[in-house]
Amino acid sequence: MAKLLSCVLGPRLYKIYRERDSERAPASVPETPTAVTAPHSSSWDTYYQPRALEKHADSILALASVFWSISYYSSPFAFFYLYRKGYLSLSKVVPFSHYAGTLLLLLAGVACLRGIGRWTNPQYRQFITILEATHRNQSSENKRQLANYNFDFRSWPVDFHWEEPSSRKESRGGPSRRGVALLRPEPLHRGTADTLLNRVKKLPCQITSYLVAHTLGRRMLYPGSVYLLQKALMPVLLQGQARLVEECNGRRAKLLACDGNEIDTMFVDRRGTAEPQGQKLGVPFPQNEANAMDVVVQFAIHRLGFQPQDIIIYAWSIGGFTATWAAMSYPDVSAMILDASFDDLVPLALKVMPDSWRGLVTRTVRQHLNLNNAEQLCRYQGPVLLIRRTKDEIITTTVPEDIMSNRGNDLLLKLLQHRYPRVMAEEGLRVVRQWLEASSQLEEASIYSRWEVEEDWCLSVLRSYQAEHGPDFPWSVGEDMSADGRRQLALFLARKHLHNFEATHCTPLPAQNFQMPWHL
Repeated sequence: MAKLLSCVLGPRLYKIYRERDSERAPASVPETPTAVTAPHSSSWDTYYQPRALEKHADSILALASVFWSISYYSSPFAFFYLYRKGYLSLSKVVPFSHYAGTLLLLLAGVACLRGIGRWTNPQYRQFITILEATHRNQSSENKRQLANYNFDFRSWPVDFHWEEPSSRKESRGGPSRRGVALLRPEPLHRGTADTLLNRVKKLPCQITSYLVAHTLGRRMLYPGSVYLLQKALMPVLLQGQARLVEECNGRRAKLLACDGNEIDTMFVDRRGTAEPQGQKLGVPFPQNEANAMDVVVQFAIHRLGFQPQDIIIYAWSIGGFTATWAAMSYPDVSAMILDASFDDLVPLALKVMPDSWRGLVTRTVRQHLNLNNAEQLCRYQGPVLLIRRTKDEIITTTVPEDIMSNRGNDLLLKLLQHRYPRVMAEEGLRVVRQWLEASSQLEEASIYSRWEVEEDWCLSVLRSYQAEHGPDFPWSVGEDMSADGRRQLALFLARKHLHNFEATHCTPLPAQNFQMPWHL
């Protein structure tokens, strides 16, 4: 009976990995963990084949989940419609609650039938036995055997908890971390008294912003968290996971952040180094993303033994937010690379929404979805490299061909203006904008040579300033320099901090285009 309950409540099983020379498990496979071997370079994988009862029951539950997702996304509009039609009265709600309760009971019965179907399948019984054994004892042998299965990762045993570093600090009398801090936008009207009347006036707008952010907003910002999209891309995701499982040789970990969100992390062993490749589960928010990044960095430091100065952070697209947060919060990390990232979310959000919604969109982003990458990046003192994709269709505010509308340009300008404010004065800013407008390497080189940039001179100026004043930004270099000297330095610094990649937003970055950030 206990095994049947485990099958009812157990996770969905997707794939099974076996050695190439091994046979399929017969119907009488014993339910012992030792009956399973770990995947390696000579392994193959096969989709788990459920019995008819499990398959049909699972289809019904999946359909119910799709309807629930659609209902959740459209709930603000549905509630508004029902309210206007007078369907939210007590006389209408009570019968509806009866129907909903009956539907939930039926779905619970379908879940029980699915559990019975799993219980009659020896492959699933073997899997659930190994999973339970791993939950009881996370030995390397149990973990190795569990790596033979690809299943819903929410049921993977937790390998690292966010409180572990805190408990170590507390045992030594140090402070304890309880979540992470984000930079908050300043009030729009600082001189206005925050009276009760003003709060009441703002309440409808705040409620609207909250509903938009928690329904449509975050799904548009993080489309990978949409259940329907996950279902559509499931075969591709499973293929990618299979390649990672084989490459990582089962090195997989589940990290638990302080907000309860789970991070799926795999480690690729290359030249004696462990490279974490993480995937966050659940529907994210900026605060959740920062919490997730925090626990990943803590895992690398406290469990894998990395020092902060040994960590280089690479982030693509929207990952620039968590990367800049990590660099701001862990200033000793060695360097950071931002690929196809942007400076601020508001211009990109306004691009895809009606112009009449400008006030609502701006307020919603600032209060709930404030991806202020440039502001966080300016808090970091280490080497930075920005990769701008010249055909990017996502982070441009007009069309991909308009390279000056790429928000990566604004990220570069804000970084340089913060670090070298005297160099990036009027002349320097103007010449860097001209360089950013170049649509080809030939045009870039032409602008660079037109101003006769002497790289050796630029390096000597920067090194002399660093030796005299130290490495901390912002620098006042260029204060007593001629306009021509500031132009040369501005172009030199822009070229060192930004590299172009002729590709669209989602094109994988080739290995030959990856390079380390420049530093003195």
